[in-house]
Amino acid sequence: MNARKGRAPADRPGRQRDAFFDNAKYLAIVLVAMGHAWEPLKGGSRTLEAVYTVVYSFHMPAFIIISGFFSRSFDMRPDRLKRLITGVAVPYVVFETAYPLFKRFVDHAPDQEISLLDPWYLTWFLVALFVWRLTTPVWKLVRWPLPLAVGIAMLATLSPSIGDDLDLQRVLQFLPYFVLGLCMKPEHFGLVRRRWVRIASVPVFAAALAVGWWAVPRMNTAWFFHRDSAQELGAPWWSGPVMVLAMFGCSLLLTACFFAWVPRRRMWFTALGAGTLYGYLLHGFVVKFADYRGWFDHPWLHRPLGEVLVTALAGAVVTLLCTRPVRRVFRFAMEPRMEWAFKQDAAELARERQRKDREREKVNA
Repeated sequence: MNARKGRAPADRPGRQRDAFFDNAKYLAIVLVAMGHAWEPLKGGSRTLEAVYTVVYSFHMPAFIIISGFFSRSFDMRPDRLKRLITGVAVPYVVFETAYPLFKRFVDHAPDQEISLLDPWYLTWFLVALFVWRLTTPVWKLVRWPLPLAVGIAMLATLSPSIGDDLDLQRVLQFLPYFVLGLCMKPEHFGLVRRRWVRIASVPVFAAALAVGWWAVPRMNTAWFFHRDSAQELGAPWWSGPVMVLAMFGCSLLLTACFFAWVPRRRMWFTALGAGTLYGYLLHGFVVKFADYRGWFDHPWLHRPLGEVLVTALAGAVVTLLCTRPVRRVFRFAMEPRMEWAFKQDAAELARERQRKDREREKVNA
C-alpha cells in the first residue's frame, strides 16, 4: 500500500494486489476457523474460553472493516450489481440450501428445513455483506456516516421484535465496522504499522487476555456474537446501547493491534487472501461434520494438547480451503459467471471493446 499517494492500490487497474490486505484477510479467516473449532471445547477450559472471547472481539470486525474498505467504489453500476449478485447473493442461496441438506444427511435430521430467510451458521455474513454493500451509496452521501451507523446498532439492541429473519440483528450491530471501513483511507492503515504500535500491541493483547480470563464466569459471551437484543440476553434495556459502545471501542483497539502485527510484505500465505470467502464458507462443513460425528466429545481433545491439536488442524483445514485448486473446484458456486441471466449493458460492452482495443494496440506496438 502506498499511503503517500493517497489512493489504494486496489483502486488502480492493473496494479498488483496489496499484500497487507491479503495477509490480513487470511489471518482473520484462520482465526475465524479456530474460533469455530474451539466452540465445542471451551466449556471445560477457562483459559480457552478467555482466548475465544478475545479472538471473537476482533476477528470479524477486522474482516468487516476490510470488506468496507474495498467497497468504497461500489455504486449501482450494472457490472458491480452483477458481481454483487453472483459473488454474494448466489453463494448465499447455494450454501443456505447446502448446509441444511448436509445436516439432514450427515446428522440424520430429516426434519431440518431449508429457509432462505433464516441464515444458517456462517451464511449470515453473506446477507450482511449484501445489505451493507447495497447501502454503500447512502453512507457515502450522509454527512456523519459512522455516528449514524453506531446509533442504528445501539437502537437494534433495544429491539427484540426485529426477530431472526435474515439475521438482521447481526446485520445492524456489525454495521458500524463496515461503515468505518468505507470511511477509511490507505494512510489510516499505515498508522497502525508503526513500530511503537506493534510494540504497544503486545501488552494490550496481554491485558485483553487477562480481562477475558477474569470475565469468563462473570459475563455473557453472547454479546460478542451481536445477534441478540439486550432483552433476549436477559439484561436491562439500557445495557444494549452501553455494550455497543464499549465493545465497539474494545474491538477497534484489538483490531488495530491485529493490523499492527499483519506482515506488509508478501508471505507464503499472501495468495490465499484472495480465497478467504471460500475458506470461510467451506470450513463450516468440516467443523459441523466433526460435531455431528461426536469427534469433539473425545475426552483427550478437552486437554491442553488436544486443544492445541484442534487449533492446528483448524488452521490447516481453512488454509487448504483457500488454495487455488479448491477455489477452481467450487468456483461454480462461489463465483458463477451467469452471463445468461443478465441483459447486456451498452456502457459495459463499450468499456469491454475499449479494453480489447487497448490490448491490441499494446500487442501491435
